[in-house]
Amino acid sequence: MYIGSTGATGLHHLVWEVVDNAVDEAMAGFCSVIDVKLLESGGVEVIDDGRGIPVDAHPKYPGLSAAEVVLTVLHAGGKFGGEGYKVSGGLHGVGVSVVNALSQRVEVEIDRKGTRHYMSFKDGGLPDEPLRVLGDSPVGDDGTPRTGTIVRFWPDPSIFKEGITFARKTLLDRFQTMAFLNAGLEFRVTDERDPSLEVATFRYDGGIKDFVRYLNSHKEALYEEIGYFKEEGDAEEVEIAFSWNTGYQSDGIFSFANGISTTEGGMHEEGFRSALTRTINAYARSHNLLKEKDENLQGEDIREGMTAIISVRLAEPQFEGQTKSKLGNVSVRSLVTKATNERLTEWLEENPREAKATLAKAMMAQKGRIAAMNARQTIRRKSALDGAGLPGKLADCQSKDPSESELFIVEGNSAGGTAIKARDPRTMAILPIRGKILNVERAQPARMFKNTEVISLIQAVGAGLGEEFEIEKARYHKIIILADADVDGSHIRTLLLTFLFRQMRPMVEAGYIYVAQPPLFSTEVGKSKIYLKDEKARDDYKLEHPKAEFQRLKGLGEMDFAELRDTTMDAAKRTLLQINVETAVKADEVFAVLMGEDVESRKKFIQNNADDVRFLDI
Repeated sequence: MYIGSTGATGLHHLVWEVVDNAVDEAMAGFCSVIDVKLLESGGVEVIDDGRGIPVDAHPKYPGLSAAEVVLTVLHAGGKFGGEGYKVSGGLHGVGVSVVNALSQRVEVEIDRKGTRHYMSFKDGGLPDEPLRVLGDSPVGDDGTPRTGTIVRFWPDPSIFKEGITFARKTLLDRFQTMAFLNAGLEFRVTDERDPSLEVATFRYDGGIKDFVRYLNSHKEALYEEIGYFKEEGDAEEVEIAFSWNTGYQSDGIFSFANGISTTEGGMHEEGFRSALTRTINAYARSHNLLKEKDENLQGEDIREGMTAIISVRLAEPQFEGQTKSKLGNVSVRSLVTKATNERLTEWLEENPREAKATLAKAMMAQKGRIAAMNARQTIRRKSALDGAGLPGKLADCQSKDPSESELFIVEGNSAGGTAIKARDPRTMAILPIRGKILNVERAQPARMFKNTEVISLIQAVGAGLGEEFEIEKARYHKIIILADADVDGSHIRTLLLTFLFRQMRPMVEAGYIYVAQPPLFSTEVGKSKIYLKDEKARDDYKLEHPKAEFQRLKGLGEMDFAELRDTTMDAAKRTLLQINVETAVKADEVFAVLMGEDVESRKKFIQNNADDVRFLDI
């Protein structure tokens, strides 16, 4: 209920809950360093230098210390003894009590007022003994006793049945983002499971300005200046950093509420987007950059090539949406709108060179949008004349129920023909594509409508694209990329994923996108043939069958329809890799590096990750 799942996402959420408490201390001005250690024993240790969890008797729970209440009672943390927070991080605010309930063991050490206290729990939160004093707190280099909290926990494997191994990369990505969102707060991550790994340290004194600079480091910036402003309300505050690059994407706005990534947007994003459009147009009119007869710039024109971080903090966040990642507080929209109207106008006036470059970029985007709109209209008119508007090479399925319909995007016409024979025609549609589709990361939008393969894909899905994409109109709830398991096939998959992420992103966020896993090897055992997905599967099989001989399968086009059906398409036997976006910021960064113009960044990325690309779960 509180951590979302008992899979990998929920497992890592335990770490976020503990770390969020330390971040709350940092936001209140009492913590500067958070140490996270992945213990060799499988547990996690989080150390902060905040004030330490209160240890006195709790006023509402006779006989219990405040620390024990924090660790065993939901929603009890940080709300007593005059030490509550103006704003608090996290999604539910349930903190370490949930971590305790889902762990086989928890240990807590608290340093307050020169004394170190200790308490431990087992089997989902049963105290071993009451809170006790261990002795004096360690003294720091400055001669003063240490303050803060140390939490160690070991997740319960009977609850997390998929495994209790923490992914270092997942943790590093999250802590880097948190360091960006909390200027000057230092995160240190030590992985004691592998002594060869160095301690990873994140600290950004420039906060979200450094965040924008980091995101733009893989793109060609329009100018060096990073815009920034901050505004405070009664129980809310907002800070926004922004800049523009020369790219053609308009989905570079990332928003956060109390450190939580609001991937579905919400009131803070709404306020910023509307105020941004209004303010830029007003500036263009007042400086005669837009003439009286000229049309206003649209929001997408202004946002093309924009990178922006919106970070709000509020006392009582209201999260909405399917995944609790949409902010619903109406008052935040007013604060963000007011701040953007006033402070963005000031920034434009104070930076006339950057303002002029931004407007020139938006006006070029406007021309591109009009050209793309005209091309789209031509396609729509042509589709209307042709009849149903579906591409001629689409072998559609019989079912009209999107929830059971699957679209296989198949590399090559010959493989497409084989797939048509191998499919279940009731639920499986086949769309063959020739060669490599357009790299939309580097292309102006108008060019997409001149690319036959892109047009076919748009027509087949039937839900539009870009900002006009309407997921409820999608004709399929499974889009499966079926390409060869070689370098060319990987490139085609990446091009398709780039297109889907940039132009049909709600499909990715809804979990509708999959990659088929055709086998790389086969071996014969008696009269039957066994298929093996990759080199690891082959090597594992060879350990048990050392005399086995293997044949490398060259491509989909060389499989007969029975092989393709049995290995890759039959729902009862196939393996599909679901593509999801855990962090939109990281996905944006990966696509920008792999498919953008910066060759040096791409080369460095490949060199750094050539030996281990398992974390590229984009």
